[in-house]
Amino acid sequence: MAIINETHIIKTLQNYNPWWRNADAINNETKPQKRVAFFEAMKILDHPSIRRFPVLSGARRVGKTTILYQMIESLLARGVSPRNILYASFDNPVIKMAGVNVVFDIFETLRPITNEIYLFFDEIQYAANWELWLKVVYDTRKDVRLTATGSASPIIIKGASDSGAGRWCILKTPTMSFYEYCDILRIAERPQIDVNIRLNNLAKMPKGELAELINGFTPLQSHFNRYITIGGFPELVLANDDSYAQRLLREDVVDKVIKRDVLTMYNIRNPLSMEKLFFYLCINSSNIFNIQTAAKEMDNINVKTIEDYISFLEMSNLIYCSAPVGVGSKAALKSKPKIYIADAAIRNAVLMIDDVLSDEKEMGIMVETAVYKHIAAYYQTAPAVRTGYYRMARDSQKEVDVVISAPYEKILCEVKYRNDSSIPAADAIVALAKEDAGVTSAFVLTKNLTEYGVSRHDTPVPIFRIPALAFIYLIGMAEANGRNQIF
Repeated sequence: MAIINETHIIKTLQNYNPWWRNADAINNETKPQKRVAFFEAMKILDHPSIRRFPVLSGARRVGKTTILYQMIESLLARGVSPRNILYASFDNPVIKMAGVNVVFDIFETLRPITNEIYLFFDEIQYAANWELWLKVVYDTRKDVRLTATGSASPIIIKGASDSGAGRWCILKTPTMSFYEYCDILRIAERPQIDVNIRLNNLAKMPKGELAELINGFTPLQSHFNRYITIGGFPELVLANDDSYAQRLLREDVVDKVIKRDVLTMYNIRNPLSMEKLFFYLCINSSNIFNIQTAAKEMDNINVKTIEDYISFLEMSNLIYCSAPVGVGSKAALKSKPKIYIADAAIRNAVLMIDDVLSDEKEMGIMVETAVYKHIAAYYQTAPAVRTGYYRMARDSQKEVDVVISAPYEKILCEVKYRNDSSIPAADAIVALAKEDAGVTSAFVLTKNLTEYGVSRHDTPVPIFRIPALAFIYLIGMAEANGRNQIF
């Protein structure tokens, strides 16, 4: 710590904690709209009998820091002394070099503190031996309540498994849902919908009531198009320059994670190979990933290297891996995952495709990505539920884009985001809805708001056509309201 001294650290902490001087200063750091992760983190932090430290894990720019500030605002509003609250970011070189132990010790020496202490540590993975320090503090300081964030899930998860069992809970924070996007922009034209609505009940809804429900989404079409292209990163959603926002997305989210976070946390000998793989995944997003083919197309990169890089990218919150799921008696393709970029806007920013809204193929990829992300985020805290895809082993053309497999239900979702959203009788979703495959519901997600209702196929399980916009809005609404039953 020779480069810095206590004075440097104190000045940095004072800048980070303006509420020490003026409690109202927190208002400059927060936003009125609160995400699902805020409520989950506060629930853990405030639990009266089970003491845990919430740790928010998610990609850069998803709003983790804002959530910390909102939590601080909530504590101040209920009367917690500003002097009992410490925020520090270990992305800052002064704080990083000082280390978590020194930062906490200096905080405690600034002035006497009574009652509980609330610590908010941002990007904690940059602090040396942070997980051991958290373990000691949890075990020895019952007066400390702590919340942390980390962009690099591998480090956070490893720390949790090594030292954090029974001490802290990891909350994955994806990019905003379309529902949250509409909420943060305070879009006035949002439809008025019963929060208890269930997608499975739409097929039984009277035609007039169903038409009124779907028509209510019409004012959201232009907002949905922007959401698909700009993504669910709060700061960029609120920007008024979409082109500049995409540039920032490419620089702040992609470049910093791949060129700094991942490279510094793993022994990656060839950074160019990692960049090349991510570019390859952007091009082939939503397709089944064949690692042998990928290795050949990327100048014969070692297969084991690609496997490791895929794992790093997934744990760094840049991609989703959708595994094959069996449905009924029909054999399913094994081993090969479908890979989605974590947010369709990341893909747009990397590939820089012009006029994407008029490209039917590109829009189909982006909407399927958004659908998978919404479903994965909704079920991320349900360990008994698997989200994946289905493709017949003997007929590679027969596929269901997303399959939700739970103990007592199988839900099929096929994305047909195109002008012709008809469903041939030979489609996999029709075949599976016909046979006794344990399928409990089936949905085809369409492009146009006029295409909805039960399909004409004679299947025991009705195949319900619903606009993709409405489908993901309803899932996001259910997640935001803490509902565990949307289907």
